[in-house]
Amino acid sequence: MTLQSFARSLAHRNYRLFFAGQGISLIGTWMQQVALGWLVYDLTHSPFWLGVVGFCGQIPGFFIAPVAGVMSDRWNLRKTLLVTQSAALLQAAMLAILDATGTIAIWQIVPLSLFSGIINAFDMPARQAFLVHMVDRKEDLPNAIALNSSIVNGTRLIGPSAAGMLIKLTGEATCFLLNALSYLAVIWALWAMRVAPRQTQMRHEHVWQGLRSGLGYAFGFAPIREILLLLALISLAGMPLSVLMPVFAHEILHGGADTFGYLTGASGVGALAAALYLASRSTVLGLGRHLGLAATGLGLAMIGFSLSRELGFSLGLLLLTGYCMMLGMAASNTLLQTIVDEDKRGRVMGLYSTAFMGVAPVGSLLAGLLADALGAPAAVRVCGLLCCAGGIAFALRLPALRDQVRPIYARMGIIPEIAAGIQVSTQLRVPPEQ
Repeated sequence: MTLQSFARSLAHRNYRLFFAGQGISLIGTWMQQVALGWLVYDLTHSPFWLGVVGFCGQIPGFFIAPVAGVMSDRWNLRKTLLVTQSAALLQAAMLAILDATGTIAIWQIVPLSLFSGIINAFDMPARQAFLVHMVDRKEDLPNAIALNSSIVNGTRLIGPSAAGMLIKLTGEATCFLLNALSYLAVIWALWAMRVAPRQTQMRHEHVWQGLRSGLGYAFGFAPIREILLLLALISLAGMPLSVLMPVFAHEILHGGADTFGYLTGASGVGALAAALYLASRSTVLGLGRHLGLAATGLGLAMIGFSLSRELGFSLGLLLLTGYCMMLGMAASNTLLQTIVDEDKRGRVMGLYSTAFMGVAPVGSLLAGLLADALGAPAAVRVCGLLCCAGGIAFALRLPALRDQVRPIYARMGIIPEIAAGIQVSTQLRVPPEQ
C-alpha cells in the first residue's frame, strides 16, 4: 500500500485542518490526564479517590450523551465543537491556576472533573457525527476514522512522557497550562474550515421522541446492539486499567511520575500500532472478527499485567492492552459508521459515546472500590476476566450478525459479487471516535 493510499483522507482540506489541530490539542490532553492522575494520587494516596475522579470525569456521558446525540442531528456541528473546545480550554486553565497558586484540593478537582465530563458528553457525539462532513468521498471515511485514532494514540506517545518529565521538573500546573493553550489549535482549525450547510430532518421532533426513536432503531437492529454492548463491556472492564495506573507505577513497580508516563506511553504505542493497521486496511470486511478477538486479547493482557512485577514485562503487556483496546474501539466505530442510517447518525454516535465514555465511570468507581478492598492487581484480574467473557460471547454471535449486515454491504457495493446484481437506483445507507 502506498503512502498516498494510506493517508488518502488527508486529501480533504477540512479533514487536514482537523487532523493538524487535533494533533496539537491531544498532546495537551494526554499531558493533563497523566498530570491529573498523579496529582490526585499525590494528594490522597488513595485508589478510591482515583476512582472517584475518573467516575466524575466520565459519568455525565452516561446521562447526557444520548440526548447530546439527538441534538447533534439538529445542531450546527462546527459551532457545537467550537463551544465545547472553548469550555475545555477554560477547565484546563482553572486547574493550572489552582495548582500554580498552591490552593488546589481534591474537593476542587472533583467538580472540575465533572465539568470536563459534561463538556465531553456534548463534544464526542458532535465530533463523531461531524467527521463524515469533513470527508467528501464516503469511501475515505474508514481511513479518516483510523487516521483519527492514529493521531489520538500518536500523541499518546508524546504527551504522557512529556508530562512525566515536566511533573518532575516543574510540577503538574505546567501540564495543565500547556493543555489550555493547545486547545487554541483545534479552535483555529474549526474556524478555518469551509463546511456547507447540512439539511436536518427532525427539527420539529421532540427531543425525547427523537431519543426514543434512536434507541428503538439502535437496539432493534442486532448488529448495532451487539457492537454497542461489547463496546460498553470493554469500557466498563478495560478502561479502569488507566485509572489504577498510578497505583501500579508507585506501589507495584516502585517508580515515580516518569514510570507512570512510561506505562501510559507503552499503552499508546500499542494503540497507535492498531490504528495504523486499521488505516492500512482497504475494506471493513473482517472487522467483526477483529472486534471479538480484541476484547479477548485485552482481557488476557490485563490478567498478565496484574501478575507482573517487572517493568519491562509490564510495558510489553501494556503494548498489547493498548493494541486490543484501540482495535476494539476503532473497529466498532468503523462498523457502526458503515451500517447506520444517515438521519440517525448523531443519535447512534450518542449511544456510542455512552458505551465508550458513559459506562467507563462505573468501571472506574468499581475498580477503585475493588482495589481498596482486594488490591489493584486483583481488581485488574477481575476486569480482565470480564473482557474475555464478552469477547467469546460476541464471537459466538458473529455468524448471525454477519447475515443481517450482508444486505447493507451489498447495497453499498462493499460485497462486489452481490452488489453487481443490485440496481443502480438502490439507495445507499451510509452509517458511522478516537
